[in-house]
Amino acid sequence: MKKNIQQTVTELVSPVVESLNYELVDIEYVKEGANWYLRVYIDKPGGISIDDCQAVSEQVSDLLDKDDPIDQSYFLEVSSPGLDRPLKTEKDFAKYKGELVEVKVFQPIDGKKIFEGELVGLKDNIIVINQDGHNVQFERDEVAIVKRVIKF
Repeated sequence: MKKNIQQTVTELVSPVVESLNYELVDIEYVKEGANWYLRVYIDKPGGISIDDCQAVSEQVSDLLDKDDPIDQSYFLEVSSPGLDRPLKTEKDFAKYKGELVEVKVFQPIDGKKIFEGELVGLKDNIIVINQDGHNVQFERDEVAIVKRVIKF
């Protein structure tokens, strides 16, 4: 049911978000405690401001009120995915190719569950990073999460 809501909302709000010149990064529909939350993550070159979130929130809220794809009550949140957002789509992997990433796997590989290296890319569901001059490959379904490593 959650996946269906996420897919329906994505199809509904994507054109609105894009018409405002933002990238729709992700949509989450989650229950926390007694409340449901619909989270819309947006991005644009140079980053997202509070005004950006407000503009998208107003448009998306009006659209969701009109089309009403979710039966129960929920809180709508619009925000930036953050600098260390998880890489999920092929577009994400292409965008951050060459950057430092952290790969966390479900089961240890040679006693390790966390690997860090330069993102080489994603192809045929294989994630490749370069670690100390050697390419390391991970089957996508073995990977819990891939995030950019931000160093200040």
